[in-house]
Amino acid sequence: MSRARVARRIAAGAAYGGGGIGLAGAAVVGLLLAEAQLARRHVNGNGANGRVPVADGLYGRSYATPGEEALRLTLLGDSTAAGQGVHRVGQTPGALLASGLAAVAERPVKLRNVALPGAQSDDLDRQVALVLGDVDRVPDICVIMIGANDVTHRMPPTRSVRHLSAAVRRLRTAGAEVVVGTCPDLGTIEPVGQPLRWLARRASRQLAAAQTIGVVEQGGRTVSLGDLLGPEFEANPRELFGPDHYHPSAEGYATAAMAVLPTVCAALGLWPAEEERPDVSRREGFLPVARAAAEAAAEAGTEVTAAMPTGPRGPWALLKRRRRRRVPEPEPTPLSP
Repeated sequence: MSRARVARRIAAGAAYGGGGIGLAGAAVVGLLLAEAQLARRHVNGNGANGRVPVADGLYGRSYATPGEEALRLTLLGDSTAAGQGVHRVGQTPGALLASGLAAVAERPVKLRNVALPGAQSDDLDRQVALVLGDVDRVPDICVIMIGANDVTHRMPPTRSVRHLSAAVRRLRTAGAEVVVGTCPDLGTIEPVGQPLRWLARRASRQLAAAQTIGVVEQGGRTVSLGDLLGPEFEANPRELFGPDHYHPSAEGYATAAMAVLPTVCAALGLWPAEEERPDVSRREGFLPVARAAAEAAAEAGTEVTAAMPTGPRGPWALLKRRRRRRVPEPEPTPLSP
């Protein structure tokens, strides 16, 4: 069965309440668990913990204009969204994205991060409640990074996508733009050996593709993180992985932020209009959403967003391969609003 068809089946099961569709056969579950336990012991023995720098605050204060409110950026998700693996505020993905967005918009950006290390997609309901419970103002844009723990804890992908889709729907209904960094390629993690490495890669890419379908159908945009945590991490593990060999290093988070920032800016209407048209030379274009999702899951930094609502093969999406932009150096510490 093609990747696109598998992703469509998972997304359909999530939408219509179908049962779990396994990403690996029952015959290999014992081997998976044994390999996973070895990997987990290795990670825990190399500095992994739940402590992350608190990056909440105001970025780009120099752009402040009297009477103009700051843009509001909120991060949700797991340890990748939280920034686990680095020690300084300016190295976290939230700080990097807030600083980059402030530079592009030439407006201050108020960052809030409600992501929780170790979170699975079923924690998004709680996180969204925190975001929408803020009586101050709904965020202008939310960035969600989730999925890795769903794979490692064997959450049924239909359930995983159902929780993510519901979170995107609630945020979009409230008026926030939403960008989702889909499940990273877990087949590149150093402590993971074969055959778990191959199975983890297959499972994470299937989930990423299904996440894309669910998110796009709810009005959000996705950016594939799979290959950002794939070939580049695989080629430079000492540079792009942190001390625990599991979470990204400062350079790894900067690489991911460079890929996500253009989509964040485009969602807010801050990207040049000419770059919103598909570039045939970059193999961009309109595709059935399941096919676009499958292609995006296999290539770093690929964006998928809704296009035509219907077509001969269902909903269509625009697949973009945006050029990455260097993220400006964040301020040393977040500034209070």
